[in-house]
Amino acid sequence: MSIIYTVATSDVELQQIIMLQQHNLPVSISQTEKEKEGFVTVQHDFTILKKMNYRQPHVIAKKENKLIGYALCMHRDFKNDIDALKPMFTVIDDQLPSNISYIIMGQICVDKAFRKQGVFRGLYTTIKNKLHKNYRLLITEVATSNIRSLQAHFAIGFKTLIQYECNGIKWHLIYWDWT
Repeated sequence: MSIIYTVATSDVELQQIIMLQQHNLPVSISQTEKEKEGFVTVQHDFTILKKMNYRQPHVIAKKENKLIGYALCMHRDFKNDIDALKPMFTVIDDQLPSNISYIIMGQICVDKAFRKQGVFRGLYTTIKNKLHKNYRLLITEVATSNIRSLQAHFAIGFKTLIQYECNGIKWHLIYWDWT
């Protein structure tokens, strides 16, 4: 059975996102795995994840009804709702003219069993296909130490807008221009 790319429509899918996220947080994996496979930084709670999904549905990958990957879509309306992301929005506001339309890719993650099978690219292709008419840019940030993730994003077509440091962590604020 092939991988299906779609948007999250149920509470069950949102719970599966939270479970996959928890398995890939820095506290859940070894240093070696962080370096080799990458990691996710922010832990979302169900309520905010659901609100974000209602405003702009998250893109998910499923195989045989099991969620195997996700890309969280975050509208700028939520810029004050997740403390860890407030500095990113401040940098965006400082760097971009206010008339440029963008959506935030709040986090992307692929189940370990399905990595290196094109799921990462499939999630991003789906986001672009669904959202390119409404937004000019897709923006995200990646910790400089997350080499695997940076390389994967640059391979898709992301470019660095700016590098900055916040709370001792160095970040690449990156964008994908859909024009």
